[in-house]
Amino acid sequence: MWRKLWFNAPKMKFRRQELRRNATEAEKNLWDRLKQNQIGAKFIRQYSIGNWVVDFYCPEKKLAIEVDGEVHKKQKIADGFRDKYLNGMGISVLRFRNEEVMKNIAKVLTVIEEKISPSSVPPLNLRGGK
Repeated sequence: MWRKLWFNAPKMKFRRQELRRNATEAEKNLWDRLKQNQIGAKFIRQYSIGNWVVDFYCPEKKLAIEVDGEVHKKQKIADGFRDKYLNGMGISVLRFRNEEVMKNIAKVLTVIEEKISPSSVPPLNLRGGK
């Protein structure tokens, strides 16, 4: 039940739709490369977690991706608070500036692919020992 209240909650639906309609060119550019499992993991666009909406989210890897435009220069404290909140839920956050996405998409995709690769996840210790 709590998942419905925190992950893609119905109360946030209008906000998610609004953000999709008003996506920046950088967000559109990155989405064109993330959608349909193109890099080996499923991403969802404009996904709400709690009271926040992240630009892209991979539930399988618990990875949020933010593409930051000019407005984020003025809200660094709020972004930091949100990142700490998401980290506390076990969600990693990658942030890229609009310029990075538009000028060097290959590098951005490499960073994302490294983060979602199986080798970036610590192996499970099934025996319980050290």
